[in-house]
Amino acid sequence: GVRAFQKQEYHKAAEVFEKLIDIDARDVAERAQVHLRLCRQRTGRPAAAPKSADEYYALGVACINARDLEHAIEYLAKADKLKPNQDHIQYALAVSYALGGNADVAFAYLEAAFTLRPENRFHARRDEDFQALTSDPRFRRLIFSAGS
Repeated sequence: GVRAFQKQEYHKAAEVFEKLIDIDARDVAERAQVHLRLCRQRTGRPAAAPKSADEYYALGVACINARDLEHAIEYLAKADKLKPNQDHIQYALAVSYALGGNADVAFAYLEAAFTLRPENRFHARRDEDFQALTSDPRFRRLIFSAGS
């Protein structure tokens, strides 16, 4: 299913994901549901609307991976509204804005992610999605600030 999705064969991928959403392995079923929603979105078929912050977050991350940053930000903002002050949501928003070239907003979310969970500094140091920010002095200040 994922291979077909990556090849933009959305109808074929949707068939696979539809079979997986009812299996007992919850994490696989949830990922299949997210991918099925994205397939339907890309083929114009209506998809069930996400209901929880976790579903919006999963869709946002899938959109980041597909480099669909506009939808990623939309989904992640909804996740943030439903479940504020979650470090993983703040981090994903930082990634979205960094990839989109909006460094100021990316730094604000990155700082929030670090405040909520200082261990995120370690991950951000090695995260290629922040490549565009590494030459900015604010990045070094945030990454190597006290407590890291």
